[in-house]
Amino acid sequence: MGDIKKVVLAYSGGLDTSIIIPWLKENYDNCEVIAVSGDVGQDSELEGLEEKAKKTGASKLYIEDLNKEFIEEYVFPTIKADAVYESKYLLGTSFARPIIAKRIVEIALAEGADAICHGCTGKGNDQVRFELAIKAFAPDMKIIAPWREWNLKSRDEEIAYAEAHNIPLKITRETNYSKDKNIWHISHEGLDLEDPANEPMYNKVGFLELGVSPEQAPDKPTYVTISFDKGVPVAIDGEKMDSVALVKKLNKLGGENGIGIVDLVENRLVGMKSRGVYETPGGTILYHAHNKLEEITLDRDTYHFKQQVGLRFAELVYFGQWYTPLRKALSAFVDSTQETVTGDVKLKLYKGNIIDAAVTSPYSLYDPDIATFDEDEVYDQKDSAGFINLFGLPIKVQAKKGLIKE
Repeated sequence: MGDIKKVVLAYSGGLDTSIIIPWLKENYDNCEVIAVSGDVGQDSELEGLEEKAKKTGASKLYIEDLNKEFIEEYVFPTIKADAVYESKYLLGTSFARPIIAKRIVEIALAEGADAICHGCTGKGNDQVRFELAIKAFAPDMKIIAPWREWNLKSRDEEIAYAEAHNIPLKITRETNYSKDKNIWHISHEGLDLEDPANEPMYNKVGFLELGVSPEQAPDKPTYVTISFDKGVPVAIDGEKMDSVALVKKLNKLGGENGIGIVDLVENRLVGMKSRGVYETPGGTILYHAHNKLEEITLDRDTYHFKQQVGLRFAELVYFGQWYTPLRKALSAFVDSTQETVTGDVKLKLYKGNIIDAAVTSPYSLYDPDIATFDEDEVYDQKDSAGFINLFGLPIKVQAKKGLIKE
């Protein structure tokens, strides 16, 4: 291991990366460790990180503000694709990893580092997401993944290691959920959540961080109107906002009304099933509003095909394949569908529910003169008989041949 003189570490200050700094120095000949934290909206989790990183052995800490780029270049393209993994997961951790890893690579190359290190476990998806991004921008860079090397077998043993090395932690064995937080969401895994038979303790003080449970939400609904321009949200209740402020505003509104809490047993890329609780208040509102607007602005065939694209897009994001030709090509298709996805969506937020109130667009394909049940002069109902005869011809032929069975 003597050839490793300088390592750049993806550093969050959480349990894993807190103990990795001294572990690297112990196991890689006292190598220099440069810590990098990608700020994608962790807020208070970034407080005191520089002091902590240096006290535990890092030579310096970079804190890179990636919020705007994260929202506009990773989150919004995913919303435009209506990409949701396994019908529930809004990909909060998944699309944050590529942008963080890309910046870490840039710093590693600028610093002349010999290796990049991450704290992802060998059981998780994040190891794949980080390493695929590293390979995309530094294909020959050595990658160190301590969870695949050290003898520590559990988070309890990690805590014991931290205590032995006088590393301060913000968690205890009793509050040791594995969490990931950014401007888009927060995830909760581990402890009682590892058994799907256990109901999450939503009303326990300190469990939910971005909002309240539906039971604790106000008895009065909240109305909100979101404006989109070519599939991109640009205003709330008529007030134009930059991307970061807009997501934060919707997080507040959604959190207050118990919106966006998901309990999911998902299929990880590495093959196992994993249970987690996700809070995505603002994101849930944005996905709902965007889809509602597409209902009136996209033609049937594009809308249906785009649903298929959304499923594949979600897999690519979840699997860490953001920097691939296919993801780029799918984004190009999605962008072409968004030319007319402009308009306003009014929603009612009430005790965990998002209820449609109104949708308008200058590009709406909904024509009340055609759709009406009242008398009209634009649709000849007699035409439908010929259409049905032609559309049903294959069934009629099969039936006459006795080929259709119950």
